[in-house]
Amino acid sequence: MLGFVDTILLLSSLGFSLALLVPLTGALVRFRAHYNPKGLQLDPEGDVQPHTGPVISSFFGMLRRVYRIEGWPGLYKGLMPTMLSTLIITAFLVTFLDDKQLRPHGAYTAPRTGALGMLVYSLFTMLISLPQVILTDRAITTPHKLPYLNAIYSLRILLTPTERQRPWLLYLTPGLLAAQVLHIAYVVLGLRSIRQLLLPEIASGTLTRSEDISIVKLSIFFAIALLSTVILAPLEVAAIRLAIQRNHAVPEFNSISQEEDGDAEESMEYSGAEEDVIGLRTEREPYIGLVDCLKRIIDEEGWGALYRAWWLTMLGTLGGAFS
Repeated sequence: MLGFVDTILLLSSLGFSLALLVPLTGALVRFRAHYNPKGLQLDPEGDVQPHTGPVISSFFGMLRRVYRIEGWPGLYKGLMPTMLSTLIITAFLVTFLDDKQLRPHGAYTAPRTGALGMLVYSLFTMLISLPQVILTDRAITTPHKLPYLNAIYSLRILLTPTERQRPWLLYLTPGLLAAQVLHIAYVVLGLRSIRQLLLPEIASGTLTRSEDISIVKLSIFFAIALLSTVILAPLEVAAIRLAIQRNHAVPEFNSISQEEDGDAEESMEYSGAEEDVIGLRTEREPYIGLVDCLKRIIDEEGWGALYRAWWLTMLGTLGGAFS
């Protein structure tokens, strides 16, 4: 168990991390969730109309737009689900795990095990956190102003009547689990296995001298980690698009069909800025799976939409690969 001083330091570290990361994560989620079709569209009468939504071309442009339209409250959308999940996980680790499994600054180190063991551990962690990820992404992208201390109101905004009645449907969100599993499998079975093969000293944590590292092997692994962005960035973009796509169902339709009634009665008008920060794709034509999501993003918005903020994926991949 941690002492009083250690607990204060841990909470201070968590608070600082949340204060810094929540706005950056929010801008990233909104940037990747923003729907910006590249071509002309047809209105209900069949007439051609150009897309009139906002055009955001960069991560930092999104950050500035959020602040301009919604101010500091907009930058900290998603704070409550992120903070609650962080506190619950931290409390669990402090209570049930040995202090040696916590780094000095309070971060948890995953258990060192083989590739299959790490895969099982990562998948289990992902399944536990999936509802929180969905709620956080939706809280960030919703045009509604959510109160910090009224969870019931927020859930009525973020979840459809169907999802509130059958919350397990969050796990059946079309394509979302596939995107998460493929991402984890590539990182764990792909990158970590290659690191074990090329750089066993780093992988096992037994490296004592930097001179023992082969520059050639290190360069090869570095290049593979960089190229992995080509695969991982589209999966991350698709995962966000699928997470914010709400599940609707009525007896005569399947789980991705839209509820023409009922859901509209639950919706509440946004009482804030005069314009939305981002444009969201209509729920009347939902993605029906991961492949369909990727294909429609390419067809409707172009390849560039799959690689929004790709450099953040690259930095994350490099950091995870050498950790």
